[in-house]
Amino acid sequence: MIGFGKRVSREARAVVTGAGSGIGRSFAIELAARGGSVVCSDIDEERARETVALVDAAGGTATAVVCDVRESDDVVALRDRAVEWFSAPPTLLINNAGIGAGGHTVGNFGLDEWDRILQINLWGVIHGCHHFLPLMKDAGAGGVINVASAAGFAAGPRMAAYNVSKAGVMSLSETLAAELAGTGVRISVLCPTFVKTNIFTGEDIEAGAADAAARLARVVGMSPGRVARMTLDAHDRGRLCVVPQLDARAIWLSKRLTPATHARLGGLVSRLAPFTSED
Repeated sequence: MIGFGKRVSREARAVVTGAGSGIGRSFAIELAARGGSVVCSDIDEERARETVALVDAAGGTATAVVCDVRESDDVVALRDRAVEWFSAPPTLLINNAGIGAGGHTVGNFGLDEWDRILQINLWGVIHGCHHFLPLMKDAGAGGVINVASAAGFAAGPRMAAYNVSKAGVMSLSETLAAELAGTGVRISVLCPTFVKTNIFTGEDIEAGAADAAARLARVVGMSPGRVARMTLDAHDRGRLCVVPQLDARAIWLSKRLTPATHARLGGLVSRLAPFTSED
């Protein structure tokens, strides 16, 4: 059956949030190359339509839907539009919408900003899982890929709101993997480090931190297209945690083997690096 079985990414009926740029756009294009149909959701309609054009050029079919993942009603409307457009339940949901934040210590980052980060990065994923998973469970098959970050386990300084939001996505994904065992619905969580996208231009990233992160991404970052391909392949194999880069795997190992040393080294690097002018 289309979209079901071991190779979930093949001929998928996919919904991608944050599809207007970066990793989300690359997921949509890669799914099209695998014979899929894609609902390209984004808060920016123009960018979503640009992705639709790229999907069409890649030989797939797509439609654009405006959705603010912070709003539960918007995600319900996205789900219903997807079912209508596919004439069937979606077989793959990629909760990708998110924004960056960094360069600020706890106590120097406004609570309104905290709320915004958590609403988009965490609640957006919760809304997607809450509203789409019942369809997949009823169908007895499907897949969800939640986009987190290595920040979710690295817990680097001056990134508290972002770290917390991505750690929440990881925890939610691990919980769902246990809850959905044996249902035919699989869960993967993507945890990259630097990817060559525009996430470092967000308004919640202090200028010095944004410049440093963007420079690192240009030098050592992985392309979003490669991240998308690796993640879809890993999801097809049933992998829960997708950690595509060697530096992320090294951080994962360091955190687990020597957690106290990991934290001290992170603090030392933060104090020595001129990422921010905050005291």
